[in-house]
Amino acid sequence: MQTIVFIGSNKSGTSREALSISTTMGYYTVLLTNRREFIKQEKEFPEVHQMVYVENLMDKEKIFSIINNLEEDRKQICAVISFIDPFVSFAARISKKLGLFQMSTDALEIIEEKTRFREHLKTLPVSPKFTIFQREKSIQQFVEENQRQLPLILKSPISNGSKDVLLVETYSELKEGLDYLNKKFPSIPVLIEEYLIGTQYLIEVIVKEGQISIVAVIEQEVLNGDRFIINGYCYPAVVENETLEELQIAVESIIQALELENGTCHLEMRLIEGKWKLIEINPRMSGGAMNRIIQEGTGINLIKETLKLYLGQDPYLEATKRTHVYAKFLTVSSRGRLIKVTGKTKALNYDGVKEVYVKPRKGAILTKPYSLGDRYAYVIASADTPEQAKEIALIASKEIKFYLEPF
Repeated sequence: MQTIVFIGSNKSGTSREALSISTTMGYYTVLLTNRREFIKQEKEFPEVHQMVYVENLMDKEKIFSIINNLEEDRKQICAVISFIDPFVSFAARISKKLGLFQMSTDALEIIEEKTRFREHLKTLPVSPKFTIFQREKSIQQFVEENQRQLPLILKSPISNGSKDVLLVETYSELKEGLDYLNKKFPSIPVLIEEYLIGTQYLIEVIVKEGQISIVAVIEQEVLNGDRFIINGYCYPAVVENETLEELQIAVESIIQALELENGTCHLEMRLIEGKWKLIEINPRMSGGAMNRIIQEGTGINLIKETLKLYLGQDPYLEATKRTHVYAKFLTVSSRGRLIKVTGKTKALNYDGVKEVYVKPRKGAILTKPYSLGDRYAYVIASADTPEQAKEIALIASKEIKFYLEPF
């Protein structure tokens, strides 16, 4: 039986949706997970034919042992895939060892770690100013030498989903931020970048045999605060044709510099005084509701086309429709235990609303947002204009209310 093996998954979002799409495509779907609760909740994963607990998903010998067992059970391994950091390049290397379709493993590995891709791309015009704080340096001395560069962005090189990305604007914030990241990641350097103010865009890219396809350009709206939490997505981004052409050139320069011949990635870029600057790049398609946003706007099922790429097939990336889509994500302002959520059905009944999703269950502990994982619901709406789509999503989202018990 033709089989796809997935290394890691979240409970919802792109990585979870990929499991369902794999099964819909007719593949025997195997999930290797390091989350014990998933094994206990196995019945809640009806799309998964076989789930295996693996304490360390980077344990190559264990992964190959499981794959050997599957092959002995007459399962034909067609792809080994991960939509989860930091397993993307690891899964690609497993695929390579098995003689499956060869992804650009070296490029994916560079993209997975922020200091690596910054160093690799530092000569490109899209690269912002940055420096790397090595742990053996004196924090006090570094702060004194760099305080004139404030405001700055501090990042853990292995962070994702806006976790451990800090905006520091003062001397004391810079010192506290370095102290915080040093204590949390004692063996890892800190990436420090100039703070660029401008509209941020997300760009979804698929590359097959060196052919670069920009599937979607989406404007992101960032929640005010010292953490960079995206709470709104607008597809397609409203950008002048000339600016889009410059974006295409910038993206191609990045992909070519990384030597990404086969693979997917999403980039976050800001338009600064008419010039594109690279904020982030990740070696996979974006998580959350991204597949639904793109599918509502274009008809393209990007997860399905990504799976086809990993299977060695040609992705079909021609849009079958053109619609404006807005996704509104919801957060809470204080910590508490969830008593109930109301308004989901009301929100879904608004004309133009395509999906309403509420993530947490009763009893879950909710907090104000520190990462993208702290967004607890979303509303996706579509309409003939971007203004209409946004208005529908915003009005409908106001129906959703979280009732919390202080915790």
